[in-house]
Amino acid sequence: MQLGALIARLDDETNAAAALEALNDLVLFAEVSAVGARFDEEPGEYLSSGVRRFASKASDEEWLQLMTLIERGTDPARAALQFMLRWALAQDNLAEATPASRCSCSGAAGGSHGHL
Repeated sequence: MQLGALIARLDDETNAAAALEALNDLVLFAEVSAVGARFDEEPGEYLSSGVRRFASKASDEEWLQLMTLIERGTDPARAALQFMLRWALAQDNLAEATPASRCSCSGAAGGSHGHL
């Protein structure tokens, strides 16, 4: 599956929830659940918005890291999904520590979360 197709599929929260479950990573699922709850999002919703935010806000260096993981990994889709999700979690955890912002979308137009 091409990366663009993976990102497009994850735009659907049902597909995103199924993909998150397929990762079979309880620690990651727990973190997604906890951070998502801060924004009133179910885990699938959080994954979907996190992937969209990565696609629109990740730096060139972060995209290069992702491409390297995809090239070298035995399961490229899994590697891409985990990388983008961990990126979103890191952004939101960093934003939580910064009083000027509540999440990495910053409530700006086109932001993924429904809060300001």
